[in-house]
Amino acid sequence: MAERQRLRLLGKVSSINVRKVLWTCDEIGQAYDREDWGKGFADPNTPAFLALNPNAMVPVIQIGDDVLWESHAICRFLVNLHRRDDLLHVDPWPRTQVEKWLDWQAAELNPAWSYAFPALVRQSPDHQDQARIAESVARWNRHIAIIEQQLEKTDAYIAGGSFTLADIIIGLSLHRWVMTPLERPDFPAVARYLQRLKERPAGRRYCSEATP
Repeated sequence: MAERQRLRLLGKVSSINVRKVLWTCDEIGQAYDREDWGKGFADPNTPAFLALNPNAMVPVIQIGDDVLWESHAICRFLVNLHRRDDLLHVDPWPRTQVEKWLDWQAAELNPAWSYAFPALVRQSPDHQDQARIAESVARWNRHIAIIEQQLEKTDAYIAGGSFTLADIIIGLSLHRWVMTPLERPDFPAVARYLQRLKERPAGRRYCSEATP
């Protein structure tokens, strides 16, 4: 596989998971051709798409005959492909500190907003139980408090003193939290962190847009 070979990216920009891949591509200089797939665009529940990803979810990337799905796996792959050790370390301990936050975002933070976000942003008729919305918001805020505590320790980025792949994943998650109409605690370290991310061209692009 050629290191600088152009990739095909399937997924709509409004998907936070697609934006994880887009931001990663921008950081590493990976060229791509993106196609709109997902709700409102091409339907992933088709034989052609299911042959690439049986989960019928975006994003999916294809380089030649090679296909990969799951946003965090894609981001890890691209960073490794370009040998960007600054974004994902080679040494086991600092690498694990980055991957810890990737796993935490998927396993803990994502489920926290799983009811509040579709209720408050997408106005989903299936997510209008006020008690469940309140519980989800409270849980979401508790998880953001964990990020606040971590950023108070590092006074820089989520995994330490330098920008890594974890900042793409956590940064987009915080952008979603900020853009969702809900009652939020005052987290000054989070606010400073988001401003820091916006100093990067790709961070400014993806953490300043209106899409949560």
